[in-house]
Amino acid sequence: MMRLIRVELTRLRWRRAVVALLGLAIVVPAVLGFSRAWDTRPPSAERQASIDAMVERDTQRKGTQRQLAECVANPADWGVEAGDDPVATCEEWVLPQPEWYGPPVLDLTEEHEGSAVGVILILGLLAMLIGTTFAGHDWASGSMSNQLLFEPRRHRVWLAKAIAVSVTALAVAAVVASGWWLTMYAVATRRDLAIPDGLLRDGLEQGLRGAAVAAVAALVGYALTMLFRSTVATLGVVFAVSLVSGLLIAALGLDGEGRWMPNNNLAAVVQNGSTYWDPPPAECDTPREPPAGLDCSGEGHVSMAQGAGYLGVLALGIGAASLGSHRRRDVP
Repeated sequence: MMRLIRVELTRLRWRRAVVALLGLAIVVPAVLGFSRAWDTRPPSAERQASIDAMVERDTQRKGTQRQLAECVANPADWGVEAGDDPVATCEEWVLPQPEWYGPPVLDLTEEHEGSAVGVILILGLLAMLIGTTFAGHDWASGSMSNQLLFEPRRHRVWLAKAIAVSVTALAVAAVVASGWWLTMYAVATRRDLAIPDGLLRDGLEQGLRGAAVAAVAALVGYALTMLFRSTVATLGVVFAVSLVSGLLIAALGLDGEGRWMPNNNLAAVVQNGSTYWDPPPAECDTPREPPAGLDCSGEGHVSMAQGAGYLGVLALGIGAASLGSHRRRDVP
């Protein structure tokens, strides 16, 4: 079996389309990281002096001072909580701040929920394309029948290809996601920015979870293509399912339908849990007090374990159908 896996890894490495997709998996996150670092670069000395002058000018405006006085006099009307210092809070809310005029400051907490998730989604999409094109080429070129001449046990060939494409996607995604986080951390450290304790560890763990998602995406793309024996058919099915999955789940009338949405479960794995909104029960929409213990917030939560189980069962089902079809159908 190890010999077959090494052969498939070699074939994967020499596939030009796969190499191009692997290159994109490195270049696109690198460009995204460079863009974030460039957009949040500190202003020059001349630019900072200009920003300070604008802050001072707008602070002294009569309208600004009037709003500040109104806020301090009536803090509750401005939303200031009772335990807060009204003067400090009103100054923070009303007076101009330097970040209003200059470039945004790099915030790794925001990147954790924004750009980092985008990097993982890009890696997952490219991994699925790698699995799809890897299997699709064998069917389009007719080389699958030749491969089965050397190894007639079809399940071994299917498994060797699946392991090769999944391991490759896992390794590349783990390296890219971890490298992205380490680079952003180095940029923030060089700029002496405040970094919450444990954020780097959370980011690296997020990258590893994203790498696992990329491996599953590559496996699903490969399995679907082995099932349909066509790259175009696989891409069409994936596109159609992404469009109608929400409508289908809603039509089934499942309780807590948000729990079964693929995007919510994917977010739960990547972000270590996700929150979604579901319409509250009908008992909440009445003039009377709802029953004790009834949750009317409309918020639902999917844990990482639940999301992983959802995606795992889905991937195993697709893989089992693909492997069963490959063992029974004729190979042209």
